[in-house]
Amino acid sequence: MIALHLKKLPLTREVSLLMLAYLYLPILVLIAYSFNANRSATVWTEFSFAWYGRILANPSIQTAALNSIIVASIATVCATAIALLAALATYRPFYGQKMVEGGINLPLILPEIVTAVATLLLFMALGIKLGLLTVIIAHVGFCIPFAYLPIRARLNDLDKSLLEAANDLYANPWQVFRRVTLPLLWPAVLSGSVLAFVVSLDDFIMTFFVAGPGSTTLPVYIFSAIKAGVTPEINAISTLMLVISIVLVVLAFWLGQRGKQQ
Repeated sequence: MIALHLKKLPLTREVSLLMLAYLYLPILVLIAYSFNANRSATVWTEFSFAWYGRILANPSIQTAALNSIIVASIATVCATAIALLAALATYRPFYGQKMVEGGINLPLILPEIVTAVATLLLFMALGIKLGLLTVIIAHVGFCIPFAYLPIRARLNDLDKSLLEAANDLYANPWQVFRRVTLPLLWPAVLSGSVLAFVVSLDDFIMTFFVAGPGSTTLPVYIFSAIKAGVTPEINAISTLMLVISIVLVVLAFWLGQRGKQQ
């Protein structure tokens, strides 16, 4: 009803289009200028793929990309495993359930910079040297709710009669989980893991605070490179990350929809 009333307001469509243009036109300009042959990021000369070739041959970018993939992959596996266990543990009502679920989803509520500073202080208090390991640990904690929410939502939609039927057939808890629960949850698990991977791959603030020497990821590399000026090389890296993120988010959405149809 509210949406119908909003549509009747004057200039609603025009304002919406202006907001969309404000949000997405800069991204389109960035993508366009990643194919600019000129060294300047603001002066167009001719169409070229040269900058994509340069970033793929750049050792520093290769190292940063490898670090990003390593961190995102390990963080995704660990966060998804923890999220699956947490979803199963909070599936049935118990005393303090809301508090536990709130704690799991806390990284979604808190400003990321607060979480990053708190994580950095924790590592300093424990005497842990900053490096790739601290980035992975921080990303695991930060990505858990992104993997947890799709799995928990899928659990709520499960047909409980299937689990009861398995119990009636004398299946033990492990057999029920392996043969009934996990196959039904698998699309949601994959969807959550893809979301966690995208969040970890694109994260800058958390990584910036807890990274040490030799643990530079692509977002941190881009931030450092921008200090020397924006070039088509930075545009090309950003475009590639944007395309990868869009593909993965679409994949996560498709897996989530496929899980609902089963």
